[in-house]
Amino acid sequence: MEFGVFILAQQRGYHQTSQQVINNAVEQTVAAEAAGFDTAWYAEHHFNNYSLCPSPLMMVSHCAGLTKRIRLGSAVCVLPLYNPARLLGEIGFADTVSNGRLDLGIGSGYQQFEFDRFGVGLKDSHSLFAEFYDVLQAGMKERIFSYSGKHLQMPPTAIAVRTIQKPMPPIWVTSGHPETLGRAISDNHNLFVTALLNGLDAIKALRERLEGIASKEGRSIDDTHFGFLRCAYASDNENEIHAYLDNARFQRRLSESLKFRRAQSDDGYLIKEEAGPNDMSLETMRSNLPVGSVNQVIDRMLEEISILKPPHIALQTQLGDFDQRTMLRQIDLWGSKIIPAIRRELRSSRPADRLAGEAAPA
Repeated sequence: MEFGVFILAQQRGYHQTSQQVINNAVEQTVAAEAAGFDTAWYAEHHFNNYSLCPSPLMMVSHCAGLTKRIRLGSAVCVLPLYNPARLLGEIGFADTVSNGRLDLGIGSGYQQFEFDRFGVGLKDSHSLFAEFYDVLQAGMKERIFSYSGKHLQMPPTAIAVRTIQKPMPPIWVTSGHPETLGRAISDNHNLFVTALLNGLDAIKALRERLEGIASKEGRSIDDTHFGFLRCAYASDNENEIHAYLDNARFQRRLSESLKFRRAQSDDGYLIKEEAGPNDMSLETMRSNLPVGSVNQVIDRMLEEISILKPPHIALQTQLGDFDQRTMLRQIDLWGSKIIPAIRRELRSSRPADRLAGEAAPA
């Protein structure tokens, strides 16, 4: 079982400067490595306070110089907003300076607000993604490659700085389209999935959805490496728990406002936090999520893992304006107590599971 931190780098108000937000993201990366996490993931968003990281690959390259072991990933590069030739060069550079620690997460994007400002039609996002998917694989696998598609044209091209990982870094795909996820499964790439702020029923439904997509490709989802993005927080301090849940709800409110074109702003930058039709009370969120004492979080995480069976869990650490020192302690707590306990329990349950399987009638 792998564990990562997912760093969104949000700015909840002008009491946070952009420099503070980015510095906090970097500091959390260093803390995650010290705590024993496997991966640090960086989002990509533009032009508002939902997320201040405009380039996950720049974050990877910067944090590569401050870390030695932890893998560094994009979650995700929004492919339609890039030039493919430049992106290939930057992927090679990031993998090189990180000494082969890059995990390349890719997606098609969903925020009209961003696409408008890049001059890209959101309606073309999935067909653009499909062509980028082809170009990236060709550019990393082949020394000289070319491409001719509806959206992208590449004459015979060589990428100067190539990836250290051969033939390419691990690819992680996130998408709302089953066809895109199916293609990733068929190509032996990884998936990134989430149940948002929902509970066990949503996790069960997610597992069933993944099983169905994999089955259409003639595969088992258990043979696919996938990551599960999750909000979780362990503490006996009710004020900390309330603050974490409040910031998680803030994150979701802004995400839905942007996704469903409801986003409002008084100054053209700071998005108003407004409740939407899917809004939840903090009490409901607490019952849905692995939140509570250390033992409660461990037990709930084990229950979710038993349902979804994800090989990788990415914890949302930097949400809204949650206190940085408190979050650094949380990262350390996961590394020192929660992750070791989960891994011990998973190891101890495997022999029993195997024996049960062997004893089952044919």
